[in-house]
Amino acid sequence: MNQDLLYKLIEKNFIFVASPINSKIINKFSQTNSEQKVFMLEKEKPFFIEQTTEEDTYHCIPCAVVSITDSITIILTELTRYPYVLFTNLDSEYIGYTTYHSFYHKLLCEYEQMDAYLNTILNTIEGSCIVINRQQDVLYWTYGAEKIFSLEKQEIVGKPITDFFSTDRLEILNTLKGTSVHQLQHHAREDLVVLINSNPVYDQDEIIGAVVFETDITNQIRLNNKLYTTSEKLFNLEKEVRKTQDTPDPFAKVKGGSPALVKTIELAKKAAATDANILIYGESGVGKELFAKSIHDKRENENAPFVAINCGAIPNSLFESEIFGYEKGAFSGANQKGKKGKVELANKGTLFLDEIGEMPLEMQVKFLRILQEKKFYPVGGTKEIEVDFRIMAATNRDLKELVAEGKFREDLYYRLNVVNIVVPPLRERFEDIIELTHYFLYEISIKYNRPIHGISKDVMEAILHYSWPGNIRELKNTIERLVVFSENGNIKHEDLPFETEKGTVTNHIIGGRMSLSERLQEHEKDIILTELKKVNGNKIACAKNLDISRATLYNRMNKLGIKT
Repeated sequence: MNQDLLYKLIEKNFIFVASPINSKIINKFSQTNSEQKVFMLEKEKPFFIEQTTEEDTYHCIPCAVVSITDSITIILTELTRYPYVLFTNLDSEYIGYTTYHSFYHKLLCEYEQMDAYLNTILNTIEGSCIVINRQQDVLYWTYGAEKIFSLEKQEIVGKPITDFFSTDRLEILNTLKGTSVHQLQHHAREDLVVLINSNPVYDQDEIIGAVVFETDITNQIRLNNKLYTTSEKLFNLEKEVRKTQDTPDPFAKVKGGSPALVKTIELAKKAAATDANILIYGESGVGKELFAKSIHDKRENENAPFVAINCGAIPNSLFESEIFGYEKGAFSGANQKGKKGKVELANKGTLFLDEIGEMPLEMQVKFLRILQEKKFYPVGGTKEIEVDFRIMAATNRDLKELVAEGKFREDLYYRLNVVNIVVPPLRERFEDIIELTHYFLYEISIKYNRPIHGISKDVMEAILHYSWPGNIRELKNTIERLVVFSENGNIKHEDLPFETEKGTVTNHIIGGRMSLSERLQEHEKDIILTELKKVNGNKIACAKNLDISRATLYNRMNKLGIKT
């Protein structure tokens, strides 16, 4: 019994008087507070002092003593034997009393209140909540259950649930055997998919019933199926586009020539030459997926699939069907051919798990099995499917910290973290800001058909002084904003979405007495030298990677004093 509830049920207006007593003492307390009950201890045994109708006489009635921690069964047993029961706390101090009538009356009132709260809660929740006893009779059938299963409460409450549903579709019957489930997809009917959470109800160590909460996710899966179809078409289109592209080095798509970035690219290229699992760390917006795609393109042939999953963007209820797919005819309105999961789509290629730290724990267990055995079952399927793919994952969170907090499996962490690549944030590679700025300026001006004459000195200095907490993504969005708001090909300082303070950029970028033009030339020189080093001095390949003509490259080299 809950101790807080017992405190509410007991009477607290009482007093103990010393022994021996007489009628004068009893009368004194009675006149002071007629509602106050008087008790005394005689040889450590408690007695209730009851006045009689006769003057100056009283009765001493023996009392039972229970602890506030005792069960309701013990308390009721004592109330059948004694008219008064005294309660003690953990320090054996008397804290109250009760009688048979008072205890039962208050207990009934509390039950009625709790029942009212429970019914209100159950009928407020949107999903279906069903409660059965161990005889499989329905005790509660909420409004949500009525909507999902098209059965009114008066039709089913008090009757066996097996009279209305096939036993093979009643997950709650397994719960009666002691099996709890969490976030389980279940086909309650041919045309209905629900997400189940269920627990058995225990009285002491005995199961007396089961509770199941179900949410209708049929429409979510249908919408997700449409998204999958669209994504598949996009993937096929990207494959066709890739066939028309001739990029000698996939890492040429990673723009920048700073020492930190060059070091990261070199490490990524080494990793690309192996089949090892790769874990990419980096803040949001640094280009983790671009690195993953470059590693894939470096290693795999052009027909090998690259399948990306954003673990933070998939609802928990859809995770299983998204990863594993489902069998044909799983529910009404679904793709009659079934749906391949991301794992199967990535067969003979690469599966990229972005924001891996957001993957639900229950899915981590299942995903670990795939990594170990390269086998899985689709949702609703009975045939095991074999797959072979390379795994790459990315995160902006500290997975070691998540492991310590119990939010990420340690065995999965070590399985993924064979090769560790850290993509530096933009604030640690200011050298790349100028190159990226001009690259995005060119790309976006073509997109909107708005020729830009260039960036003024004050705008460029503001861009260099900004810390870029959103990294490359924020820089690209800023340049797009500047292009959209430009007038007559001129970019205006007032269109910048941020304010900067002088002196926040590292000295090797903007320090000294170099003018902006001189600093730009130095940076341009570094970029060309870095690209030449990448291609072992091959000027044709260098010009191609920089997306300029060979003649332009020679002119810039001569102007900058670059000799090779």
